[in-house]
Amino acid sequence: MRKQTITNPRARLAAAATLVGIAIAPALAETPDRAAEGREIAAAFGAELRAELQAAMAEGGPLAAIRVCNEDAPRIAAAVAERSGAEVGRTSSKVRNPANRPDVHQREVLAEFADSIAAGNLEPPPEQLDTLEDGRVRFMSAIIMQPPCLACHGAELAPPVATAIATLYPEDEARGYGIGELRGAFSITWPAN
Repeated sequence: MRKQTITNPRARLAAAATLVGIAIAPALAETPDRAAEGREIAAAFGAELRAELQAAMAEGGPLAAIRVCNEDAPRIAAAVAERSGAEVGRTSSKVRNPANRPDVHQREVLAEFADSIAAGNLEPPPEQLDTLEDGRVRFMSAIIMQPPCLACHGAELAPPVATAIATLYPEDEARGYGIGELRGAFSITWPAN
């Protein structure tokens, strides 16, 4: 697996090429900036999901928000994936939906994010771009717990909320979080070229 620092890989490559006298402008124009693209895809997914959750909370409280995560989040992820051509989803070290369980790479990145956040690095949230061993490229961006998230992911849930979660997600692990902790990550994966 090859890790990339997300600063501006095009600019660094162009500067290095200039030092050795290589013209690479056409190649750079064809190389996608996966970090920027991943950031945009994660932001689109997050914004759409957040808007649905906020509307549901305003209309029906946490019980309505649970329905959004259960029914609408997968639909939103699929729509964003279709628009982007990438696999789009969320994962966590403590999943609510077993279908979102992290693979080995995602577990490693989540552990790095948790360490970074524990060290106080919240703004901007940690993110990482990697080329996986099979040639796929993956961008991950941390999801940080915010106050509204506590109603369904905090240490103390209202009894009707706890019952609804237990009914929909009998294997739920996604409780006990506090504000500012790592809840999980958006994961954007492009196929190998």
